[in-house]
Amino acid sequence: MSHTFTSQIEVAGPAGERYDEILTPAALAFIARLDNEFAGRRRELLDERRLRREKLAGGEEPLDFRPETRWIRNDDSWQVAPAAPGLEDRRVEITGPTDRKMTVNALNSGAKVWLADFEDATSPTWPNIVGGQLNLFDAIRRNIDFTTESGKRYTIGDNPATIVVRPRGWHLVEKHLRIDGRPVSASLVDFGLYLFHNARQLLARGSGPYFYLPKLENHLEARLWNDVFRLAQQELGIPQGTIRATVLIETITAAFEMDEILYELREHAAGLNAGRWDYIFSIIKNFGDAGADFVLPDRAEVTMTAPFMRAYTELLVRTCHKRGAYAIGGMAAFIPSKDPAANALAFEKVRQDKEREARDGFDGSWVAHPGLVPVCREVFDETLGGWPNQLGRLREDVSVTAEDLLNVASAGGDVTEKGLRANINVALRYVDSWLRGTGAAAIFDLMEDAATAEIARAQVWQWIRNGTKLDDGTAVTESLVRSMLDEELSAIRAELGAEAKLDDAREIFVETALGEKLPNFLTTGAYARYLTDLV
Repeated sequence: MSHTFTSQIEVAGPAGERYDEILTPAALAFIARLDNEFAGRRRELLDERRLRREKLAGGEEPLDFRPETRWIRNDDSWQVAPAAPGLEDRRVEITGPTDRKMTVNALNSGAKVWLADFEDATSPTWPNIVGGQLNLFDAIRRNIDFTTESGKRYTIGDNPATIVVRPRGWHLVEKHLRIDGRPVSASLVDFGLYLFHNARQLLARGSGPYFYLPKLENHLEARLWNDVFRLAQQELGIPQGTIRATVLIETITAAFEMDEILYELREHAAGLNAGRWDYIFSIIKNFGDAGADFVLPDRAEVTMTAPFMRAYTELLVRTCHKRGAYAIGGMAAFIPSKDPAANALAFEKVRQDKEREARDGFDGSWVAHPGLVPVCREVFDETLGGWPNQLGRLREDVSVTAEDLLNVASAGGDVTEKGLRANINVALRYVDSWLRGTGAAAIFDLMEDAATAEIARAQVWQWIRNGTKLDDGTAVTESLVRSMLDEELSAIRAELGAEAKLDDAREIFVETALGEKLPNFLTTGAYARYLTDLV
């Protein structure tokens, strides 16, 4: 039942235990203040996203470094704010949703930072969103525990990870909160509730309110966040610059504006992160119709050693260190299993990936499971020695051109039946998990999130669109995909049973990878918006 807390904002979601501690009249009024101030600009920027994608996809506008912001890139004098308390050493960061078990385990994992994720790793059901805020509220006050089914109780230790919250992106709305009938920006809900309830408590504990900003496509979207930060700090009476933000460079357009993004956020900027899967999806989204040179091979073959990916990550390190910002590496998504041989092989691959990042100058990197924290920490301990970062490595040897960033053909590799089936299978399994309320799903010993389903279905679309041939010469067609879809669905159903929402998952896959509405799902966030409406 809907109920109104203030004259401005209506809660349309169901009530739950302790929800009133988070959805207070003052907190809701704070969110309403932010949303009323910035709703118009947000909509304008999303409109600009769509227009730019259409121009890029149609070949009307080449993608290059912006000439009008060359002065920002060429000005060597400006730097971002110095590292905030708790963010001086970021050699290992663990990511995961904000459920109670993950909250306790992540904080106790030995990682320096926990990315508390309301975005791709969270299926945005109303209980997940409000419950996640409650878990963070309790964790910051050291008033949280978790008891396993066997009765073992876990509490937060003496040296927990620094919390960095990832709100949902600008493209999403929270349908359970409305102002004059319109849904509120999901970004501002996640950001606003966390900041309002916890900023002063965090400062009192010697830390601060820190955030990861996802899915930005240009510096104007970063400027919007910076203006949100300024207003929010003013409204709460906390010093300007208290908030710190790390931006995920996970769109191809943002890769051309790293300097500008840091510049817009410079009083609040903490660094940049290399987000692999969304970055690859962004390339498909913008250049899926650009011909064979932009057709990517099997997802598993698009590694960070591909030249176009190396260009992106090395430019990120150079840009960050030139400006005094931290460069954070990509995700190690492996989940340890009971198979010692499989673990040994996977751990060696993780080690090699982290060693490459450390050699390249990254200041830290991501893992998805506590079992990988020691591997990542050991690698960065060896590289960093007694230093907390590598900011002194300016990487002036790096020179990256637009052609380097767009040389997608450098990935090489093949499209195989195994890769096609894997995309179909994993997309079905993930969407089933999402619809059942779990946004971080363990699939084939990997921790998968919404970016997985995004790239899996987008690759299938791209291969069909371009008449791509498998390594055995078979053309990828809609009829081939539909036959494989039915085969994979049958196998998964036999494994997961009647409780799985596989018929819904199949319908969603057809709609977003094969259907007539497919072009509508190529803008950043459109697929996530579609899925969000279903939970």
